[in-house]
Amino acid sequence: MSKLPLVLRELHRSETGLARELLALSDRHRADHEIFHVARDIARWSQTHVRRLAVVGGDHGLRLDPQPRWDRLRAPALARRVGALVGRRPEPGLLLLADLRRLHRTAAGVSVDWELLGQAAQAMKEPALLEVVQACHPQTLRQMRWADAQLKVISPQVIAS
Repeated sequence: MSKLPLVLRELHRSETGLARELLALSDRHRADHEIFHVARDIARWSQTHVRRLAVVGGDHGLRLDPQPRWDRLRAPALARRVGALVGRRPEPGLLLLADLRRLHRTAAGVSVDWELLGQAAQAMKEPALLEVVQACHPQTLRQMRWADAQLKVISPQVIAS
């Protein structure tokens, strides 16, 4: 029996998580206009990937949500507010570095999932699935490269200050 539905479900979950992380990053760093706007723009890519995976999943007997809830639970935001009130909020630059590191790791994991799906699509001779991989995977790589580039630009300023 094919394990393709498992791979599709995991990739759908991972892309949903990546979109949520990008939107959360954008919300947490509104003061940095580049981070705010670019993170929102590239989050839309993951949202589109999720919709495409839902369609492809349907072709393979899966019911994947094409429009999951994009915002995270509010508990972490509440924890940050409480931390700020008691004077334990880390420096914003360090928070941004931590968020970008987490984003980079998440995007790298999603990229690996796309690789796995692409290899399976080739082996199983699934041209429609391969087309989705070829359309979506490059955008995930760009998300990962963007996070990496931001880390390289921001880290010297934050760490040396």
